Amino acid sequence: MTSPRSSHHASFWVDGEPGTYADLGPRPALSWMRPSVLWRSRNDVIAKRFGDPVDDLRRRWVGTPGDAPMRTEGDTFSFLLLGDPGEGDSSQYAVVPGMLKKAEGTSFMVLASDVNYPVGSINDYGQVFYKPYQDYPAPIYAVPGNHDWYDGLEGFMRVFCGREGDGSPGDWWRGKVGPLTKRLWRRPDKIDQEAFEAARALRSRPEQQGVQPGPYWVIDSPELRIVGIDTGISGRLDADQGAWLRRVSADPRPKLLITGKPIYRDNSYRPCPIQGGGTVDEIVRSTGYVAAIGGDIHNYQRYPVKVDGRVIEYLVAGGSGAYMHATHTIPSVTVVPEDEFFCHPIRGDSLVFYSRLYGRRLRRLGLRRFFELDYPQASAAVARRLGITPTRPEGRGVTPGWRARVIASLLAVPDERRRPGRRPMLRLPVSKPYHRVFSEASDSDVPPFFKSFLRLDVTPGELRIGCYGATGRRAHELDPPLEHEVRVSLR
Repeated sequence: MTSPRSSHHASFWVDGEPGTYADLGPRPALSWMRPSVLWRSRNDVIAKRFGDPVDDLRRRWVGTPGDAPMRTEGDTFSFLLLGDPGEGDSSQYAVVPGMLKKAEGTSFMVLASDVNYPVGSINDYGQVFYKPYQDYPAPIYAVPGNHDWYDGLEGFMRVFCGREGDGSPGDWWRGKVGPLTKRLWRRPDKIDQEAFEAARALRSRPEQQGVQPGPYWVIDSPELRIVGIDTGISGRLDADQGAWLRRVSADPRPKLLITGKPIYRDNSYRPCPIQGGGTVDEIVRSTGYVAAIGGDIHNYQRYPVKVDGRVIEYLVAGGSGAYMHATHTIPSVTVVPEDEFFCHPIRGDSLVFYSRLYGRRLRRLGLRRFFELDYPQASAAVARRLGITPTRPEGRGVTPGWRARVIASLLAVPDERRRPGRRPMLRLPVSKPYHRVFSEASDSDVPPFFKSFLRLDVTPGELRIGCYGATGRRAHELDPPLEHEVRVSLR
């Protein structure tokens, strides 16, 4: 199927027959604004403000990390990668039918970050993991995200590693964190054993089974070594994991990194510090990695970075289920050439999505028609403020009207023409404030969704990474559109 990047007819805004994902049984949209959800998610704030016990708890789970691969493949194999999937509602389930279409011939699947929203509870795994992926015929592995750590990784370790904890902090707690962390830290939920066993039975076939050694691991093949790391809540590695990463990265084969948090995102650089010194990206750049893929940000982004005469592909791939993070707020890219950067949804579609969302939310004030933009006007308004060329042809040669210009300003499209230090008079919440306060509103259960997943194909001498879109439309379930493709030489 033609990509929406180049064809308006195939774009996600074209109405069509609704998909069958609703028949899979998604739960209602996860309400992020409920006080109970915010309170249960408090470990994020506690770790960042009062002391982060995750590094010590990870050591308790892992012990002395081994370097042996948990799985070995041949020189030709394929696998799927889904980032930040675990909301359990329609935005996650809409990915499933197309994913199963592209699953043919894959050896396994990797879930990259935030397997289980909102708090990683063992009692939510039936809805966010076993039920949606019951028909995927091969093993599923994962690297945890910050939300998976909100219950001390108890649910994650039971599901993916076959390990059971007792829910207590143990000796690692003593003297390592302050009194507020000790008092406020959320403890794991008590397991509903009967419900968990019923959920686990949905993926009980022998060919679906696969146990990983811990939250970080290695998969080997003659052509490529795949390394998964755990960045916890705060986006860093503990010293033991850092030493392990240096050891497994010394292997001379080309390598692919899968991480809970991306190294490049939104035109910014996050090299991921390691306790005791150094960064993850220093290892990536110096030991033969060809690509690094991170979740946490709920869209797809590509940054091909030139390092010592070669290119490392840095990808964001967190668009497989959770509410969409805006891309129209990404400024004109400088960390790589703008024309080599790509995102899904493209910036114009992101502005259309948020303009229509605000239109629905403000309809009682009579502002629905004012806010709602079409793609040509939205794309032209973004291009004007960023000084770039619209991605799709129908946005080119269009002059944005005053309404499109006002909405682009209100919805936080950066203005590259603005004098340094000059701020807009009014801006509606879209990114950080929007995440904190209005996340539920952006987690729409109505198509089009702007979801995506990756299929990676390894052949002698080449790694192919395809980003496929999921809209909630029936046509895209039957034939998922290829949004973007990266081909990486392994020689």
